[in-house]
Amino acid sequence: MSDPLLRIRDLEISTGNARLVNRINLDISGKSVTGLVGESGSGKTLTALSIMGLLPKGVRATAGSVTLLNRDSADANLLHLPEKEMNHIRGSRISMIFQEPMTSLNPTMKCGPQATEPLRIHKGLSSTGAREKILDLFNEVKLPDVENIFNAWPHQLSGGQRQRVMIAMALSTHPDLLIADEPTTALDVTVQKSILELLLALKEKYNLGVLFITHDLMVLKQIADRIAVMYRGELVEEASAAALLENPQTPYAKGLLACRPSLEEKPERLPTIGDFMSGYAEQDKPTAGQPRSVDNDVILSVKDLEVTFISGKRTVHAVDSVSFDVFRGETLGLVGESGCGKTTLGRTIVQLIRPDNGSVSYNGVPLDRLTGKELRKTRRKIQIVFQDPYSSLNPGKTIGDIIAEPMIIHRLEKNKKEKEARVHQLLEQTGLPGEAYNLYPHQFSGGQRQRIGIARALACQPEFIVLDESVSALDVSVQAQILNLLNDLKRAYELTYIFISHDLTVVKYMSDRVLIMSDGRMIESGTSEKIYMHPENDYTRKLINAIPS
Repeated sequence: MSDPLLRIRDLEISTGNARLVNRINLDISGKSVTGLVGESGSGKTLTALSIMGLLPKGVRATAGSVTLLNRDSADANLLHLPEKEMNHIRGSRISMIFQEPMTSLNPTMKCGPQATEPLRIHKGLSSTGAREKILDLFNEVKLPDVENIFNAWPHQLSGGQRQRVMIAMALSTHPDLLIADEPTTALDVTVQKSILELLLALKEKYNLGVLFITHDLMVLKQIADRIAVMYRGELVEEASAAALLENPQTPYAKGLLACRPSLEEKPERLPTIGDFMSGYAEQDKPTAGQPRSVDNDVILSVKDLEVTFISGKRTVHAVDSVSFDVFRGETLGLVGESGCGKTTLGRTIVQLIRPDNGSVSYNGVPLDRLTGKELRKTRRKIQIVFQDPYSSLNPGKTIGDIIAEPMIIHRLEKNKKEKEARVHQLLEQTGLPGEAYNLYPHQFSGGQRQRIGIARALACQPEFIVLDESVSALDVSVQAQILNLLNDLKRAYELTYIFISHDLTVVKYMSDRVLIMSDGRMIESGTSEKIYMHPENDYTRKLINAIPS
């Protein structure tokens, strides 16, 4: 381990009378990766923002120091620097890759011009010189067709490409310290692996110190030299990556490791952080559950389905001659990288998108031929839980009204009293507090909003639910809670699921059978054990090899 590059001592961050980060101490060294891990709300992002001097309004560092160590001049406590001096350090000596590149890239500027800004501001390069430098960096971070990327708008790039643009921008001024805040969350496993390999290579080339923030310890296993664990604003454990992953000392760290599904075990229920914090760690690991009940009765049949979109002068075959059956009572996993067509397929099944060719039949009834009242009547039995619950919940309605709306549309409850009783029952079954009835979506966490989306789907008393990336952006601990909830509800209501995800470990845990999609086509199918233990297709093997072990 090289000498410290940044030293945090007794850092305290507060808002009003509430302490959000409680006197943490952490060293970040050059040419090494320090992992900072914890759930949402643990204080890890606030710690990073305090280093950058970018704490949100109303939040401030109330004690301690964040010292950038200098070789040729006096050390600087970043918490006390004037804004002009901080502006010089921010972007030149310290750069940050933010969690969501789509919201941190300016949507009104093309990628190239905004990527050149740090070079023009901090290095004084001309527009031509900055352009040449950024094109070289775009090549270095392995972006395709860099001239087109330079002239593209952020919305025209994939999530992985936007993240690479952010990395190139952050590295353009050759900083000493790079802060990467959840840079791979919600990315496909193959894209995640490529981003991690890229960061490791760039760390070596540029002698970078890296602070890598995540909620997933398995990601840190691939990249970190040291790991620090945060829980409710406190630094509860710190050790070398090998030591912490092999033998975590605190119940919280043990829980973070254990609540992620593994490829080797398939317990009846996943352990959660709450289990470990209440002494679960002293118990034996959960045993494998009983085989799930699956009928031979086909509940849904997809035949030669085709969906095409027009993009400019190009015809995109989003779903290309796909056929499969779903059996009553099973969970069918649908796996593939972003852009493979799995979400389009899911939305076509529930008739949010109409197919160009082929058919979707539910209990023998072709859905694509139904219209009006007939389609509405059948749709009550087929529901969908969307990937982003925040954008799929009406921000102007209370949770009670959101969950009750399907009951009103389908006339499921006789009167207001029965409707309210049913909503409260669904809140309880999905693990939400009763007072949620009168609150709004923005007042809940991501995991709670996902529970609201599930409760709304259940309000129709469905038989079949399409779950579209319903846990992809959640903390691993919250993810375990939602997966347990979905399995509980499946048994209680005798549901059938299509479970769409890019996370193969989650799909293996949840699914009885798995279908692999690539470029709109179904390329492999089989039981979850067969797909993972004996994949036949090179693409499937690539997906499995990219899974953090």
